[in-house]
Amino acid sequence: MFKLSISAAAIAGLLASGAAFAGQQTVDQISQLAVNYTINDNHAGANGVDCAALGADWASCNKATITLTNHGAAITDKDWAIYFPSIRQILKIDNDQFAVTHIVGDLHKLTPTDKFTGFPAGKSVEIPIVNEYWQLFMTDVIPRWYVTSGEATPKVIASTNSEDLSRFVSPLGGDQWKRTPEDKNILMTAEARFEKNSDVKLLNARNLRGQILPSPSRVTVHGEDVDLSHGVKLDLSALTAPSARAISDRFALLGVKTDGSYPVKTAIAAREFKGDDAVPGAYRLQIGPKEARITGYDEAGVFYGLQSVLSLIPTQGAMKIATLDAEDAPRFQYRGMFIDVGRNFHSKASILRALDQMAAYKLNKFHFHLTDDEGWRIEIPGLPELTEVGSKRCHDLSEKTCLLPQLGSGPDTSTNGSGYFSKADYIEILKYAKARHIEVIPEIDVPAHARAAVISMEARYDRLMKEGKAQEAAAYRLLDPTDTSNTTGVQFYDRTGYLNPCLESSRHFIDKVIGEIQQMHKEAGLALTTWHFGGDEAKNIYLGPGYTDKNKPEAGKGQLDLSKQDKPWAKSQVCQTMLKEGKVADLEHLPSWFAVEVSKIVNKHGIEKMQAWQDGLKDAKDASAFATKRVGVNFWDTLYWGGADSVNDWANKGYEVTISNPDYVYLDFPYEVDPQEPGYYWGTRFTDERKLFSFAPNNLPQNAETSVDRDGMTFAAKSDKPWPGAHGISAQLWSEVVRTDDELEYRLFPRLIAMAERAWHQAGWEQPFQAGKEYQGGVTHHVDTKALHQDWERFANLLGQRELAKVDKTTLAYRLPVPGAQVAAGVLAANVSLPGLGIEYSVDGGKQWQRYQDNARPQVSGEVMVRTVSPDGKRTSRATTVR
Repeated sequence: MFKLSISAAAIAGLLASGAAFAGQQTVDQISQLAVNYTINDNHAGANGVDCAALGADWASCNKATITLTNHGAAITDKDWAIYFPSIRQILKIDNDQFAVTHIVGDLHKLTPTDKFTGFPAGKSVEIPIVNEYWQLFMTDVIPRWYVTSGEATPKVIASTNSEDLSRFVSPLGGDQWKRTPEDKNILMTAEARFEKNSDVKLLNARNLRGQILPSPSRVTVHGEDVDLSHGVKLDLSALTAPSARAISDRFALLGVKTDGSYPVKTAIAAREFKGDDAVPGAYRLQIGPKEARITGYDEAGVFYGLQSVLSLIPTQGAMKIATLDAEDAPRFQYRGMFIDVGRNFHSKASILRALDQMAAYKLNKFHFHLTDDEGWRIEIPGLPELTEVGSKRCHDLSEKTCLLPQLGSGPDTSTNGSGYFSKADYIEILKYAKARHIEVIPEIDVPAHARAAVISMEARYDRLMKEGKAQEAAAYRLLDPTDTSNTTGVQFYDRTGYLNPCLESSRHFIDKVIGEIQQMHKEAGLALTTWHFGGDEAKNIYLGPGYTDKNKPEAGKGQLDLSKQDKPWAKSQVCQTMLKEGKVADLEHLPSWFAVEVSKIVNKHGIEKMQAWQDGLKDAKDASAFATKRVGVNFWDTLYWGGADSVNDWANKGYEVTISNPDYVYLDFPYEVDPQEPGYYWGTRFTDERKLFSFAPNNLPQNAETSVDRDGMTFAAKSDKPWPGAHGISAQLWSEVVRTDDELEYRLFPRLIAMAERAWHQAGWEQPFQAGKEYQGGVTHHVDTKALHQDWERFANLLGQRELAKVDKTTLAYRLPVPGAQVAAGVLAANVSLPGLGIEYSVDGGKQWQRYQDNARPQVSGEVMVRTVSPDGKRTSRATTVR
């Protein structure tokens, strides 16, 4: 007789494996649901929804519907959860079969309630929700929703697994693109673009002869041309070998042989430069019929002079450049580009491509935002958890192996939510930048926006405690375990989003990180001269002005129980001890106090300058409060909210002010007011090349006369205070909704070229600052708008006829402007904001495309599609329709 014996453990294992199988079956089924997200009402507060009672900031909320359609077999299992990203807080759900829970950051969880009746076969289930604020662009909806069930492997819902948001997001209809019913912005339809573009004409190529970008201070163009078809003979003895290679590579890229016969000679002779021209980067360029000569104030000047020769090189026809004499010097010594790789990682290759373009247009500061709540992106020897945990995002609810998914990264590490630069990568980037005369400014953002570091150091703490190394475990811990503060950061992280500034271990951590990054700079052969502290947004958003206590409500504000809200670190015993001892005045002063403490560490490392976002230093007396020789701020107040005046305060306190304000130089914002255009838009609804070109960075009030506020309305600006002048200007690209390298490049280019023009060259239409002088759109007329228009027309033609063809020779996925079009009496007329770019049209829904010729406008009927085509014919813009 045979006897079968099965242990209890084996039975449990079988049951678990059965449950896991059932859970995986549910995950697989739900992952095939068709998701649709529809924005129904962006003015919900005006249409019967009590946004204030729901706790919405400034009582502003919107209505949307999530529709889940099951094309497969019925699903009745209740053991599942759909995790989905939402940059808007979900205030209410109007389907009692489901519940929505906020996890952390933008991560939410949709789960069934006891009333859940299933996903019937062939049926749709609608889940109406109310969100905070509004959703005006499709990129407010984030992809890669995923489903889990017990121990089953999480799976992305297939219909959301795309950067093409139109696969699951409905187009915004009616006036849903307006922030409020009173919104005065202009929706960019084909007809609206046509009208906007109509004042910019195509210039004859002869009108662009001898034009250099960015524009020189002084240039005289002569009548004779030089033919470079036989190549140049470059004398690069004034450059280091890496810089010489960078220049030679650029000549080769543009099709100019460097073993030719036309001599290009270079020299450094600082003594020949006087007055305003005697600054780093200044150069003189003489292009004669027999040879070209470049004299630089320094090596950077020689490099920029050679870039000016490259700027002149045509991209079609005979390879001839004008003879000319130019005297040139940079307007600002800080001409910057900022890239955030914390929110979403961007590859080393994309960074190197961006550095190439910076060099081509004489930008010289690369502000590298290496860390944020969502990711730590640089290897730090001795602190492996920073990259082993903090550089990865995946579905680990314990966050012991990775950070939780954010911003569409999905449940595993296969997307750009994960990634980091090794020490070797960073050194390579440093060397590449140095060869192009670009300083890399690393930013490790503290004390807020520090969650990736905090969670990583908690993982380190747990590991070493298990090994019995308590003292070593505590050495770099960034959380005070006594701190139970209920606080919420700007992007909805809890207290784990804030490094605790009161801990000695936090200062040890900063010291360690600075030292290791400084060593990388040394190994790259250059000094670390500027350290960026970050410092921004160390606050609880629910204690901001848009909220009110529900027990004493104020009209027009979100109602919350403010007694349950804490300032950051309010319940940290370490911080409370510091307050009692008088080391810091109050909780509000902690971020600025910490900035001073970090400046001491920066100075100890021999680093000359510390830089920060200006709000991180707001409670310090002035620049003299810091230990470093120089202190810089990135100024990021919007002009229409008072920034045209408050900027003076920073300069007058001795800070080196780098103009970085969102309403002009945040390049993650949309190019135009069109829901299909990607980007954040809290500071402005659009920033195109023309707006950026028209920016006056050294007289901020002037911009009130040439632009509008976020709602498309004119505003007034002035300052009665002295203005010592800006130290520089920087273009910012934050990466919350910039997930891929292609998306990064689309946002940066060609707008960055317009920013470079303003960074290098002060135009004649820019007025000098005058205390007390007020500017207001439609009211004052101080700016010479005719001169501004002529200057823009020249620049726009240079981009359309010459510069973008050069960008085509790279692999950059730059943006092509969507064309304007109208049909009158059956005739199609089309134009483009950058004249010289080709336009195509289709009368059969995009099956066949024909080249549009303005001198032979075609007869059309019905719906017509138009799009812009790149100079090399390989890429096209988004298509638009016109009737």
